[in-house]
Amino acid sequence: MSLTLTMKNTPEVPLEADAICPERFEGLGAAQAAAIAVLYGNRRAQLGDFFGIEGQGDGEIRLVGDCRRVKRIGAGMTRGRLVIDGDVGMHLGAGMSGGTIVVKGNAGDLLGVEMLGGAIEVTGNAGHLVGSAIRGGAVGVRGGEIIVHGNVGNETGSGMRRGLIAVGGNAGDFTGVNLLAGTVVVLGELGWRSGAGMKRGSIVSARSADLLPTFSYACTYRPVMLRLVLAHLRQRGLPVTDAHLSGRYGRWSGDAVEMNRGEILLLEQ
Repeated sequence: MSLTLTMKNTPEVPLEADAICPERFEGLGAAQAAAIAVLYGNRRAQLGDFFGIEGQGDGEIRLVGDCRRVKRIGAGMTRGRLVIDGDVGMHLGAGMSGGTIVVKGNAGDLLGVEMLGGAIEVTGNAGHLVGSAIRGGAVGVRGGEIIVHGNVGNETGSGMRRGLIAVGGNAGDFTGVNLLAGTVVVLGELGWRSGAGMKRGSIVSARSADLLPTFSYACTYRPVMLRLVLAHLRQRGLPVTDAHLSGRYGRWSGDAVEMNRGEILLLEQ
């Protein structure tokens, strides 16, 4: 039986709840889980002050309600499954290395920052800095998968080293800025200055885009690797069409300030 946390008292200020991880609740009953400490503003509180808790910890946690002011859920998560029925706040899954997080709603900024592994799926939109490095950090996502079915904000995949980030809608400015490696797929529009400072890796868009002048056209082809990635994303529910799978993509090499080892692939219409 999984553990269900239902929001009963919406926080007036951000609630930092990195304690909400499946491995932390394994073997705990509702009363024990309610006593777990969280940080509410600048004071300590208990999880039971904000959530009604039912069930038994068995590796799966379900959160129900408006969690937009709850931060750092699933931070450092290593295993298990976390399902959120509603919107959720910043830093979801930060630094996670395993397990699965599913958000049936929207997610705040800094989703999956510096994650090492595992999978995050958001059925709605997400904020800025999805799968990025934290401010002052040099390296973002080092592995794993982030799928956002809606739109995302600026600097998605900033400093990413490996892994996959996929967006079903549009992305903001500076997508893949300082990308080190890995793959970012955007099925909608790319914002300005995508790939600025990228060293390696791939940014893929199903739409045309205004690229920086430091990117140069290389060729047009049908990348085999991309077919496999897109077929996987279609299985995960993203709006990947046959035209995406079989289409020809223009390859633009860049960023020239970083030796032109990265690429932006744009579907030819």
